[in-house]
Amino acid sequence: MPEANLFCAVTFAAILLAILPIATLAGQISLPPEAREAMDAMYGGDPDAAIPVARRVQQEMPDQPLGYLLEAEALWWKRYCASCEIRYGMMDAWKRGRNPGDDAYLAVSAREIEAAEAQLAKSETAEMHVYAGLGYALRARVYGLRGENRNVARAAVRGRAEMLRALDLDPQQADAAAVLGVYNYYVETLSPIVKLLRVFMGIPGGNKDEGVRQLELGAKQGVFMAVDSRFILASLIRQYDLKYEHALAAAEPLTVRYPHNPLFLVLVGNLNEELGRKAKAAEYFHAALEANVSDPVCASRVRDVGAAFLRSVQ
Repeated sequence: MPEANLFCAVTFAAILLAILPIATLAGQISLPPEAREAMDAMYGGDPDAAIPVARRVQQEMPDQPLGYLLEAEALWWKRYCASCEIRYGMMDAWKRGRNPGDDAYLAVSAREIEAAEAQLAKSETAEMHVYAGLGYALRARVYGLRGENRNVARAAVRGRAEMLRALDLDPQQADAAAVLGVYNYYVETLSPIVKLLRVFMGIPGGNKDEGVRQLELGAKQGVFMAVDSRFILASLIRQYDLKYEHALAAAEPLTVRYPHNPLFLVLVGNLNEELGRKAKAAEYFHAALEANVSDPVCASRVRDVGAAFLRSVQ
Protein backbone atom coordinates (compact mmCIF):
# COMPACT_ATOMS: atom_id res chain seq x y z
CA MET A 1 0.00 0.00 0.00
CA PRO A 2 1.36 3.46 -0.83
CA GLU A 3 2.49 5.69 2.00
CA ALA A 4 -0.02 8.10 3.49
CA ASN A 5 0.61 11.67 2.43
CA LEU A 6 -0.29 15.02 3.86
CA PHE A 7 -3.26 15.39 1.57
CA CYS A 8 -4.77 12.10 2.76
CA ALA A 9 -4.09 12.83 6.42
CA VAL A 10 -5.61 16.27 6.51
CA THR A 11 -8.35 15.46 4.02
CA PHE A 12 -9.69 12.46 5.85
CA ALA A 13 -9.33 14.14 9.22
CA ALA A 14 -11.36 17.01 7.83
CA ILE A 15 -13.75 14.85 5.81
CA LEU A 16 -14.66 12.86 8.83
CA LEU A 17 -14.85 15.68 11.35
CA ALA A 18 -18.41 16.61 10.55
CA ILE A 19 -20.57 13.68 11.58
CA LEU A 20 -24.04 13.54 13.04
CA PRO A 21 -25.53 12.45 16.37
CA ILE A 22 -27.04 9.10 17.28
CA ALA A 23 -27.72 9.13 21.02
CA THR A 24 -28.06 11.67 23.82
CA LEU A 25 -26.41 11.16 27.19
CA ALA A 26 -27.20 13.05 30.36
CA GLY A 27 -25.33 16.34 30.53
CA GLN A 28 -24.51 16.36 26.83
CA ILE A 29 -26.03 17.83 23.69
CA SER A 30 -29.76 17.20 23.32
CA LEU A 31 -31.59 16.96 20.00
CA PRO A 32 -35.19 17.49 18.89
CA PRO A 33 -37.14 14.57 17.39
CA GLU A 34 -36.80 16.03 13.88
CA ALA A 35 -33.02 15.80 14.12
CA ARG A 36 -33.22 12.13 15.01
CA GLU A 37 -35.59 11.57 12.11
CA ALA A 38 -33.07 13.13 9.73
CA MET A 39 -30.21 11.12 11.20
CA ASP A 40 -32.11 7.85 10.98
CA ALA A 41 -32.74 8.54 7.29
CA MET A 42 -29.10 9.43 6.65
CA TYR A 43 -27.58 6.52 8.50
CA GLY A 44 -30.25 4.27 7.09
CA GLY A 45 -28.87 5.01 3.62
CA ASP A 46 -31.33 7.66 2.39
CA PRO A 47 -29.81 11.14 2.79
CA ASP A 48 -32.33 12.53 0.28
CA ALA A 49 -35.08 11.90 2.83
CA ALA A 50 -33.09 13.75 5.49
CA ILE A 51 -32.79 17.03 3.56
CA PRO A 52 -36.45 18.21 3.82
CA VAL A 53 -36.42 17.32 7.51
CA ALA A 54 -33.23 19.33 8.01
CA ARG A 55 -34.80 22.31 6.28
CA ARG A 56 -37.81 22.06 8.55
CA VAL A 57 -35.43 22.27 11.52
CA GLN A 58 -33.89 25.38 9.94
CA GLN A 59 -37.33 26.99 9.69
CA GLU A 60 -38.17 26.15 13.28
CA MET A 61 -34.77 27.20 14.66
CA PRO A 62 -33.25 29.64 12.13
CA ASP A 63 -30.68 31.02 14.56
CA GLN A 64 -29.34 27.60 15.53
CA PRO A 65 -26.67 25.64 13.58
CA LEU A 66 -28.31 22.21 13.88
CA GLY A 67 -30.57 22.38 10.82
CA TYR A 68 -27.75 23.55 8.57
CA LEU A 69 -25.46 20.85 9.94
CA LEU A 70 -28.08 18.21 9.19
CA GLU A 71 -28.55 19.40 5.62
CA ALA A 72 -24.84 19.69 4.91
CA GLU A 73 -24.21 16.25 6.37
CA ALA A 74 -26.93 14.75 4.20
CA LEU A 75 -25.39 16.42 1.17
CA TRP A 76 -22.02 15.04 2.22
CA TRP A 77 -23.17 11.43 2.37
CA LYS A 78 -24.49 11.81 -1.17
CA ARG A 79 -21.14 13.20 -2.29
CA TYR A 80 -19.21 10.57 -0.37
CA CYS A 81 -21.13 7.72 -1.98
CA ALA A 82 -20.85 9.25 -5.45
CA SER A 83 -17.06 9.46 -5.05
CA CYS A 84 -16.53 5.94 -3.72
CA GLU A 85 -14.44 3.42 -5.59
CA ILE A 86 -12.15 0.51 -4.84
CA ARG A 87 -8.45 1.18 -4.42
CA TYR A 88 -5.86 -0.93 -2.62
CA GLY A 89 -8.55 -3.54 -1.96
CA MET A 90 -10.89 -1.19 -0.07
CA MET A 91 -13.74 1.19 -0.80
CA ASP A 92 -13.47 4.87 0.04
CA ALA A 93 -14.12 8.31 -1.40
CA TRP A 94 -11.02 9.43 -3.27
CA LYS A 95 -9.95 12.73 -4.77
CA ARG A 96 -12.06 14.20 -7.57
CA GLY A 97 -12.43 17.56 -9.28
CA ARG A 98 -14.97 20.30 -8.72
CA ASN A 99 -18.60 19.28 -8.78
CA PRO A 100 -21.59 21.44 -9.78
CA GLY A 101 -23.21 20.83 -6.38
CA ASP A 102 -20.21 21.95 -4.35
CA ASP A 103 -21.28 25.59 -4.15
CA ALA A 104 -24.62 24.74 -2.53
CA TYR A 105 -22.87 22.47 -0.06
CA LEU A 106 -20.34 25.16 0.86
CA ALA A 107 -23.11 27.74 1.24
CA VAL A 108 -24.97 25.58 3.76
CA SER A 109 -21.77 24.92 5.70
CA ALA A 110 -21.07 28.66 5.79
CA ARG A 111 -24.50 29.28 7.30
CA GLU A 112 -23.79 26.59 9.90
CA ILE A 113 -20.58 28.34 10.94
CA GLU A 114 -22.28 31.73 11.06
CA ALA A 115 -25.06 30.40 13.29
CA ALA A 116 -22.61 28.72 15.70
CA GLU A 117 -20.37 31.78 15.91
CA ALA A 118 -23.37 34.05 16.49
CA GLN A 119 -24.38 31.89 19.44
CA LEU A 120 -20.82 31.93 20.77
CA ALA A 121 -20.83 35.72 20.61
CA LYS A 122 -23.79 35.67 23.00
CA SER A 123 -22.53 32.95 25.32
CA GLU A 124 -19.53 30.66 25.09
CA THR A 125 -20.45 26.98 25.46
CA ALA A 126 -18.74 23.70 24.64
CA GLU A 127 -21.73 22.72 22.51
CA MET A 128 -21.42 25.71 20.20
CA HIS A 129 -17.67 25.21 19.87
CA VAL A 130 -18.43 21.66 18.72
CA TYR A 131 -20.88 23.00 16.16
CA ALA A 132 -18.38 25.60 14.99
CA GLY A 133 -15.67 22.97 14.62
CA LEU A 134 -17.99 20.74 12.64
CA GLY A 135 -18.87 23.66 10.40
CA TYR A 136 -15.24 24.26 9.46
CA ALA A 137 -14.89 20.56 8.80
CA LEU A 138 -17.94 20.60 6.55
CA ARG A 139 -16.05 22.95 4.28
CA ALA A 140 -12.79 21.06 4.55
CA ARG A 141 -14.31 17.79 3.38
CA VAL A 142 -15.25 19.01 -0.06
CA TYR A 143 -11.98 20.91 -0.37
CA GLY A 144 -10.25 17.61 0.31
CA LEU A 145 -12.13 15.80 -2.44
CA ARG A 146 -11.13 18.59 -4.81
CA GLY A 147 -7.47 18.42 -3.82
CA GLU A 148 -7.41 21.98 -2.46
CA ASN A 149 -4.82 21.17 0.17
CA ARG A 150 -4.28 24.61 1.64
CA ASN A 151 -8.00 25.17 2.08
CA VAL A 152 -8.26 21.75 3.72
CA ALA A 153 -5.41 22.50 6.10
CA ARG A 154 -6.78 25.89 7.14
CA ALA A 155 -10.27 24.56 7.78
CA ALA A 156 -9.05 21.42 9.57
CA VAL A 157 -6.81 23.40 11.93
CA ARG A 158 -9.66 25.79 12.72
CA GLY A 159 -11.94 22.85 13.43
CA ARG A 160 -9.34 21.25 15.68
CA ALA A 161 -8.98 24.47 17.68
CA GLU A 162 -12.73 24.63 18.23
CA MET A 163 -12.77 21.05 19.55
CA LEU A 164 -9.88 21.74 21.90
CA ARG A 165 -11.75 24.73 23.29
CA ALA A 166 -14.87 22.61 23.70
CA LEU A 167 -12.85 20.18 25.82
CA ASP A 168 -11.45 23.06 27.86
CA LEU A 169 -15.01 24.02 28.74
CA ASP A 170 -16.31 20.47 29.11
CA PRO A 171 -13.69 17.70 29.55
CA GLN A 172 -16.49 15.12 29.24
CA GLN A 173 -17.39 16.22 25.71
CA ALA A 174 -17.00 12.86 23.97
CA ASP A 175 -17.83 14.21 20.52
CA ALA A 176 -14.99 16.71 20.61
CA ALA A 177 -12.63 13.98 21.82
CA ALA A 178 -13.71 11.67 18.99
CA VAL A 179 -13.13 14.34 16.35
CA LEU A 180 -9.67 14.96 17.76
CA GLY A 181 -9.17 11.19 17.66
CA VAL A 182 -9.58 11.21 13.88
CA TYR A 183 -6.99 13.97 13.63
CA ASN A 184 -4.59 12.29 16.05
CA TYR A 185 -4.67 8.98 14.24
CA TYR A 186 -4.20 10.33 10.74
CA VAL A 187 -1.46 12.80 11.49
CA GLU A 188 0.56 10.18 13.38
CA THR A 189 0.46 7.83 10.38
CA LEU A 190 2.34 10.25 8.13
CA SER A 191 5.72 9.28 6.72
CA PRO A 192 8.81 11.20 8.00
CA ILE A 193 9.00 13.28 4.80
CA VAL A 194 5.34 14.25 4.99
CA LYS A 195 5.69 15.02 8.69
CA LEU A 196 8.35 17.54 7.75
CA LEU A 197 5.91 19.13 5.29
CA ARG A 198 3.30 19.16 8.06
CA VAL A 199 5.62 21.29 10.19
CA PHE A 200 6.05 23.82 7.38
CA MET A 201 2.28 24.02 6.92
CA GLY A 202 1.74 24.63 10.63
CA ILE A 203 -0.36 21.51 11.23
CA PRO A 204 -0.09 20.22 14.83
CA GLY A 205 1.11 16.67 15.47
CA GLY A 206 -0.95 13.69 16.57
CA ASN A 207 -0.85 10.43 18.50
CA LYS A 208 -2.30 7.30 16.90
CA ASP A 209 -2.88 5.34 20.12
CA GLU A 210 -4.62 8.31 21.67
CA GLY A 211 -6.65 8.67 18.51
CA VAL A 212 -7.93 5.10 18.80
CA ARG A 213 -8.85 5.67 22.43
CA GLN A 214 -10.70 8.88 21.58
CA LEU A 215 -12.60 7.24 18.74
CA GLU A 216 -13.63 4.36 20.96
CA LEU A 217 -14.86 6.89 23.52
CA GLY A 218 -16.87 8.63 20.81
CA ALA A 219 -18.42 5.32 19.72
CA LYS A 220 -19.57 4.61 23.28
CA GLN A 221 -20.49 8.05 24.59
CA GLY A 222 -20.77 10.45 21.68
CA VAL A 223 -23.87 12.36 20.69
CA PHE A 224 -22.49 13.53 17.37
CA MET A 225 -19.96 10.78 16.80
CA ALA A 226 -21.40 7.48 18.05
CA VAL A 227 -22.12 5.97 14.63
CA ASP A 228 -19.35 7.62 12.70
CA SER A 229 -16.67 6.84 15.26
CA ARG A 230 -17.32 3.19 14.50
CA PHE A 231 -17.20 3.73 10.76
CA ILE A 232 -14.06 5.84 10.96
CA LEU A 233 -12.24 3.60 13.43
CA ALA A 234 -13.00 0.49 11.40
CA SER A 235 -11.79 2.15 8.22
CA LEU A 236 -8.60 3.43 9.84
CA ILE A 237 -7.42 0.27 11.50
CA ARG A 238 -8.42 -1.73 8.44
CA GLN A 239 -6.33 0.47 6.16
CA TYR A 240 -3.29 1.34 8.26
CA ASP A 241 -3.00 -1.37 10.93
CA LEU A 242 -4.56 -4.32 9.06
CA LYS A 243 -6.40 -5.25 12.29
CA TYR A 244 -9.39 -6.80 10.57
CA GLU A 245 -10.98 -8.41 13.62
CA HIS A 246 -10.76 -5.18 15.59
CA ALA A 247 -12.18 -3.28 12.64
CA LEU A 248 -15.01 -5.76 12.23
CA ALA A 249 -15.94 -5.48 15.91
CA ALA A 250 -16.23 -1.72 15.46
CA ALA A 251 -18.19 -1.80 12.20
CA GLU A 252 -20.53 -4.79 12.53
CA PRO A 253 -22.99 -3.06 14.92
CA LEU A 254 -23.64 -0.49 12.19
CA THR A 255 -25.13 -3.14 9.91
CA VAL A 256 -27.29 -4.41 12.76
CA ARG A 257 -28.80 -1.02 13.43
CA TYR A 258 -28.79 0.17 9.80
CA PRO A 259 -29.12 -2.99 7.70
CA HIS A 260 -29.99 -1.12 4.49
CA ASN A 261 -27.04 1.28 4.32
CA PRO A 262 -24.90 -0.06 1.45
CA LEU A 263 -21.77 1.78 2.63
CA PHE A 264 -21.85 0.01 5.98
CA LEU A 265 -22.64 -3.31 4.29
CA VAL A 266 -19.73 -3.03 1.88
CA LEU A 267 -17.29 -2.17 4.68
CA VAL A 268 -18.32 -5.15 6.79
CA GLY A 269 -18.30 -7.40 3.73
CA ASN A 270 -14.77 -6.27 2.87
CA LEU A 271 -13.57 -6.98 6.41
CA ASN A 272 -15.03 -10.48 6.30
CA GLU A 273 -13.29 -11.01 2.97
CA GLU A 274 -9.96 -9.98 4.47
CA LEU A 275 -10.53 -12.50 7.26
CA GLY A 276 -11.08 -15.27 4.71
CA ARG A 277 -14.82 -15.54 5.36
CA LYS A 278 -15.86 -15.41 1.74
CA ALA A 279 -19.38 -16.77 2.17
CA LYS A 280 -20.14 -14.22 4.86
CA ALA A 281 -18.59 -11.45 2.78
CA ALA A 282 -20.76 -12.44 -0.19
CA GLU A 283 -23.88 -12.09 1.99
CA TYR A 284 -23.00 -8.50 2.79
CA PHE A 285 -22.11 -7.64 -0.80
CA HIS A 286 -25.41 -9.13 -2.01
CA ALA A 287 -27.26 -7.07 0.60
CA ALA A 288 -25.50 -3.90 -0.56
CA LEU A 289 -26.52 -4.61 -4.16
CA GLU A 290 -30.12 -5.14 -3.09
CA ALA A 291 -30.30 -1.92 -1.04
CA ASN A 292 -32.80 0.66 -2.24
CA VAL A 293 -30.69 3.76 -2.94
CA SER A 294 -32.68 6.84 -3.98
CA ASP A 295 -29.78 8.86 -5.39
CA PRO A 296 -29.15 7.53 -8.93
CA VAL A 297 -25.45 8.44 -8.93
CA CYS A 298 -24.90 6.75 -5.59
CA ALA A 299 -26.96 3.75 -6.68
CA SER A 300 -24.79 3.31 -9.76
CA ARG A 301 -21.61 3.57 -7.74
CA VAL A 302 -22.85 1.06 -5.17
CA ARG A 303 -23.71 -1.40 -7.93
CA ASP A 304 -20.25 -1.09 -9.45
CA VAL A 305 -18.40 -1.41 -6.15
CA GLY A 306 -20.62 -4.14 -4.74
CA ALA A 307 -20.44 -6.20 -7.93
CA ALA A 308 -16.65 -5.90 -8.09
CA PHE A 309 -16.27 -7.07 -4.48
CA LEU A 310 -18.73 -9.89 -5.05
CA ARG A 311 -16.71 -11.16 -8.00
CA SER A 312 -13.61 -11.20 -5.80
CA VAL A 313 -15.14 -13.71 -3.37
CA GLN A 314 -16.72 -16.06 -5.91
